[in-house]
Amino acid sequence: MSVPLLKIGVVLSTMAMITNWMSQTLPSLVGLNSTKLSVAPPGVPDRSTGVLPANPEESWQVYSSAQDSEGRCVCTVVAPQQTMCSRDARTKQLRQLLEKVQNMTQSIQNLDQRTQKDLQYVQRMEVQLRGLETKFKQVEESHKQNIAKQYKAIKAKMEELRPMIPVLEEYKADAKLVMQFKEEVKNLTSVLSELQEEIGAFDYEELHNRVSNLEERLRACMQKLACGKLTGISDAITIKTSGSRYGSWMTDPLAPDGDTRVWYMDGYHNNRFVREYKSMADFMYSDNFTSHRLPHPWSGTGQVVYNGSIYFNKFQSNTIIKFDFKTATISKSGQLDYAGFNNRYHYSWGGHSDIDLMVDEGGLWAIYATNQNAGNIVISKLNPATLQIVKSYTTNHPKRSAGEAFMICGTLYVTNGYSGGTKVYYAFHTNSSTYEYIDIPLQNKYSHISMLDYNPRDRALYAWNNGHQVLYNVTLFHVIRSEEL
Repeated sequence: MSVPLLKIGVVLSTMAMITNWMSQTLPSLVGLNSTKLSVAPPGVPDRSTGVLPANPEESWQVYSSAQDSEGRCVCTVVAPQQTMCSRDARTKQLRQLLEKVQNMTQSIQNLDQRTQKDLQYVQRMEVQLRGLETKFKQVEESHKQNIAKQYKAIKAKMEELRPMIPVLEEYKADAKLVMQFKEEVKNLTSVLSELQEEIGAFDYEELHNRVSNLEERLRACMQKLACGKLTGISDAITIKTSGSRYGSWMTDPLAPDGDTRVWYMDGYHNNRFVREYKSMADFMYSDNFTSHRLPHPWSGTGQVVYNGSIYFNKFQSNTIIKFDFKTATISKSGQLDYAGFNNRYHYSWGGHSDIDLMVDEGGLWAIYATNQNAGNIVISKLNPATLQIVKSYTTNHPKRSAGEAFMICGTLYVTNGYSGGTKVYYAFHTNSSTYEYIDIPLQNKYSHISMLDYNPRDRALYAWNNGHQVLYNVTLFHVIRSEEL
């Protein structure tokens, strides 16, 4: 039982709870704070989203859901807006501020519930570890010399458990921090409620600063839990129905705050026009877009927009091109040596999908296959400025047997197919160069997935599903290891 085998962690949270935090992943992503999300035909409700009312001021809205630690459904609900007579614009500002804090309260309560449950487990583990150490000391002192030697060996093993003690102490500190957040939000909510009845008791700017400060601290706490191992994928949320059977769509994970542009590319070859929509709402409900003409047609559906540029595989080549939208020029190009192209090592659905570019929390990646690796998947980390390979990893998974793939936190996840029943069943961890077989269902709502990519800013999967553009929320399992302390 060595230290490497004892890198036992504690579940701090899941992405479902982070998504529920301030409702900023899928709700804000698809514009549900101000628009309705309903692309199903009239009279046919979309089971994954529900049908939202045309006028949000007249009816209740459920716009985000997750599961708590007991498996119960947790929904964020917006009540009908109450009409308030006010001679002061600060009344409306305070009401909005109160609603924001109440959303924070719900998120913290969910986090607190899970934290307290895990803390009980941590405390029991701590008692057991310290108890074992005490018992070994007693046995060593009370037995004969030859028996004591045997227990000294066991004691040495016990010493290997000592790195777990600081881990437990760190987790208890995190639990205390969550309780502090909970108490601060409770106090702030009470103050804001009183202010709604009597305007002027406190300066509005001061209250706004207090909320902003608390929000920033809670964001920092959540950011600590951003990465982890994929454990679940939500049902598909249909954003739009458009285009051919194959294509790709995306947002820029490095776009500045307020930039919610959507990029849309129909088809997998012999096309060089990229549509730019100003917002997710424009993409969903209008045909207003700007068209960009690329200098070369693309190949496959593995394009990615990253930090204001689009990276794509030039048709019938293993060349990667970086095209800057602002200057409308190629800022860099380079070849993936030995990478198969022109439908040689495609995904199982075909479509010249030999080279798949993707982004996760760690940066830009290229997924492809080579003759040298017998047609199995190769994972290469790319420098986004130079397109040079930083490091490559060879896997034992045949590229042609993969339905689709995506990267999260340095791990490549592969689906078992693209049509019918689909699941994520293979994972390769680049941090340890190891792989495992998993079983995570993926709802294939329209029976043909030709693009599946993760966006680390939205913490969601983007997919092109048989002419439908859909989103999936993800749940991640976070582990603290002793070397992280």
